[in-house]
Amino acid sequence: MNSEQLSPGVIVTGGAGFIGCALSPGLLERGSRVVAVDSLLEQVHPGQQRPEALPDGVELVTADVTDAAAWDRILESVRPELVVHLAAETGTGQSLTESTRHAMSNVVGTTTMLDAFVRHDVLPGHVVLTSSRAVYGEGAWLDAEGNVFNPPPRSHAQLERGDWDHRGPGGGAAVARPTDAATTQPNPASVYGSTKLAQELILGNWADAFSVPVSVLRLQNVYGPGQSPHNPYTGIVTLFHRLASRGETLDVYEDGLIGRDFVHIDDVVSALHACIERPPAAEEHRTLDVGTGAVTTILDAAQMIAQMYDAPMPQISGKFRDGDVRHAVADVSRTRADLGWEPRWSFEGGSADLSTWLRKGGFLG
Repeated sequence: MNSEQLSPGVIVTGGAGFIGCALSPGLLERGSRVVAVDSLLEQVHPGQQRPEALPDGVELVTADVTDAAAWDRILESVRPELVVHLAAETGTGQSLTESTRHAMSNVVGTTTMLDAFVRHDVLPGHVVLTSSRAVYGEGAWLDAEGNVFNPPPRSHAQLERGDWDHRGPGGGAAVARPTDAATTQPNPASVYGSTKLAQELILGNWADAFSVPVSVLRLQNVYGPGQSPHNPYTGIVTLFHRLASRGETLDVYEDGLIGRDFVHIDDVVSALHACIERPPAAEEHRTLDVGTGAVTTILDAAQMIAQMYDAPMPQISGKFRDGDVRHAVADVSRTRADLGWEPRWSFEGGSADLSTWLRKGGFLG
């Protein structure tokens, strides 16, 4: 079958996951044929069953993105007008001990997919990649004199000393700046972050060679209804809710002042749809940040969640995790301007929304 005889459709890798399930209803409403490619990893999908949250209208292909033969079968019937590349191993800490697993899924999975498009002569009309704030590592900081500098990842020895914050080149105090893909230099602090940056670079090189428009969305910490409560490496917000609902004392790492930009799944999905509706010009690729633009410390998040369940107040343990960055918050001004998009959820409202979903699903207590 030649490419003119193929059925046009949207391919969503990792399409049975957290973001894929939330994105798919809107894709179906556009009248698209939607094909989700997902390995149904046991860590995320216990029993490796099709998730209930995945709409019936989505065609699920259970396959690993690194499987070239699986891509051959998929592309025998589908001409991808749009590809949303979500498939990835996402555990920051886990990536330090399972580096090969992360590199295979995130890097080799991407190259295998791209090779298949060329092999079958079915170049997509637009590729959207969900990348991560992890590509920035520690990001950019401002020293006491107002100079911007990019600190290296915090070393294990530094963290053991409890020396949590970065200092300026002269040894003085410094503050973190919001990250913006246009101005912040990537410098990953974890294997996971390095594999996500590799995805971006490989896709950009490939797209330039084949004149395929590409959008890269660097997501901050995504949370909300639908996030796997079974995955031990799931987001900290879901984990805190489950622990607090059982009356447990939340363990807060470092000094509690780790800063994060927690972005609700609805805001991520709306950004993805806006990106799809406003594709870049032909032969162009763009990189944008998706978050709220507001920072929440881990201690503030833990206290807010503990109060929701009348759990004990969180305790700061001074523990740490190699590969974690000190501060992460996005500058979303360009995303607002380019996509006509606006984040809607505050952390307080989004956390309450997550609690309601977890309670209805029987995941609390």
